Amino acid sequence: MRKFFIAILFWAVAIVGYAAEALQSPDGKYNFVFEQKDGRLTYRLDYAAKQVIEEGELGVNIDNHLVESAMGIPVDNSYVWTHGMEVASVDRRSEDNTWKPVYGEYAQIRDRYNEMTIHLLKGGKHQDGGGTAYDKRQQYLLDIIVRAYDEGVAIRYHFPEATNGLFMHITDDLTSFRFAPGAEAYHYAWAQAHANKVKLLKSEAAWKDEAERPLTLQLANGLYAAIGEAALTDFVRGKLKLKADNELQMAMFDSADIITAYDMPWRFIMVGEKTIDLINNKQMVLNLNAPCLIQDSSWIKPGKAFRVCRLDMKTCMEGVDFCVDRGLQYIELDAGWYGPEMKMSSSALKVLETRDIDMPKLCQYAKSKGIGVWVYVNQRALYQELDQLLPLYEKWGISGIKFGFVQIGSQEWTTWLHNAVKKCADHHIMVDIHDEYRPTGWSRTYPNLMTQEGIGGNEEMPDAEHNTILPFTRFLCGPADYTPCYFNGRVKNTKAHQLAMPVVYYSPITFLYWYDLPNVYKGEKELDFWKYCPTVWDESKALQGEIGEYIVQARRSGNDWFVGAMNGLQVRYITLNTADFLQKGKKYRVEIYNDNPALNTRTKVSTVVQTIKAGKILKLHLQPSGGAALRFSLLN
Repeated sequence: MRKFFIAILFWAVAIVGYAAEALQSPDGKYNFVFEQKDGRLTYRLDYAAKQVIEEGELGVNIDNHLVESAMGIPVDNSYVWTHGMEVASVDRRSEDNTWKPVYGEYAQIRDRYNEMTIHLLKGGKHQDGGGTAYDKRQQYLLDIIVRAYDEGVAIRYHFPEATNGLFMHITDDLTSFRFAPGAEAYHYAWAQAHANKVKLLKSEAAWKDEAERPLTLQLANGLYAAIGEAALTDFVRGKLKLKADNELQMAMFDSADIITAYDMPWRFIMVGEKTIDLINNKQMVLNLNAPCLIQDSSWIKPGKAFRVCRLDMKTCMEGVDFCVDRGLQYIELDAGWYGPEMKMSSSALKVLETRDIDMPKLCQYAKSKGIGVWVYVNQRALYQELDQLLPLYEKWGISGIKFGFVQIGSQEWTTWLHNAVKKCADHHIMVDIHDEYRPTGWSRTYPNLMTQEGIGGNEEMPDAEHNTILPFTRFLCGPADYTPCYFNGRVKNTKAHQLAMPVVYYSPITFLYWYDLPNVYKGEKELDFWKYCPTVWDESKALQGEIGEYIVQARRSGNDWFVGAMNGLQVRYITLNTADFLQKGKKYRVEIYNDNPALNTRTKVSTVVQTIKAGKILKLHLQPSGGAALRFSLLN
């Protein structure tokens, strides 16, 4: 009798539903509230007592006709799988720890959050005399995991392991984000596109295309927000579609097939009172990924790379010597070294017969100079020959592979791509993924994935407005291979604007002098900045900036600081308070490189060297489409 009473009480609680469940970030600024409304799973989100999400929906839709038929559950095409689910229980926990990445923008990263897991039940659906009911004997299970960091809030759907190894065909991610009227988004239709600032209205033409993630928004109440995806490894890529005016929804590239137990990728939203808050909080994306699985990562070496434009032995060796002279660590042989990259018949197992390149000899020469060798390989060859390529490249002494024209979006290609990176790790080979792939923080787990494109970079020669949007949008999800140029005449921005890029644009493998040959360098003093500028850092701070107008980024390596300022289309005067980043009471030697149109030099970049004390105010005059680069060296 007692067992019967407990069972009835349990199901009564489940049918009535739980009251609203709230979750706050450790600092109390984020407040996430989960509720059930008319059978729907909903939430709302506030930040610093200001509304961010008026209401959003949670859940997924699953087409499980075969499974349901086998279980004796009548098929109904009209219902949404998570509608009518019942809350069984809610678990809570907190974490606060610090971890050290193999490399990054910080020497260590704090991982602090409060977490709420909502356990949901769903009975098999059937008809009875009173209408629709749920058969408690047939249950699906779903967990909604919500994490609240000081940096943002993340949501993940977890399917616990079913006793029959339940197969699920997921057709829709219902996660949505409804904002108050007046919000505007920086809409990218594809990863390498340029942003359009648009309202969240169906009448806006841009919303005919889904928006890339992360998607940055300016809210009507003055807050800034970014919606993104983290820990995508074996699921379909998500984008954002306009479900209704002022309401966004995660849009799956295609359906996905899973077997429980299974975790879908995280969906996150970061909020800031200032635009630079988004930049300074983006390490949350790494925190949402699993720790490093490479046991010995000592072979993973970030650095600067130079692309060899002419594919012959003489030019490759000259490229090695140029790297030694200019403080670069790698050369890269780009498309064409093994034949026409778009032809399935082109094998990347050997150098094209007409190319005067001895790959083992080149790798040996480069190694003797302390330089590594990267090679470009199109996905056609990777797909056909990866298992043969990797041991061969390891034998040659290849440091890394730049994957070209990768397929993305579907579950099949997402899984293939990440498995390929894992295989590269087994052979001590680093990876740079080009074209439309955008990161979701997985380089924490497999740090041999050094960088990726997924950006409108210097291959397209964008203007300064585009360049000053990127730190607040694309770079929120991870590093990007923008390929900074310097001497190429098609660049639309000043030399100092380009000079600042390796500080502003984070990429553990940074390609410099894109489209340039070694002989274009004529001893320009300002290029010492690139020579001594690292690609990874101990500390990073975005100091000032507005989306599409300008950005000032400071980064520390050891005791030295590097500052990059990139300006948009209008002239600008910057006041830089060095107390914001330099060590109090210490003296520094600062080299300031800035545009000076009055100079009678081909680059028109001035060099000023000063000795200052931390706290000194520096004033910078930034030209339209210009910039400035500063190097602070601690004096003993």
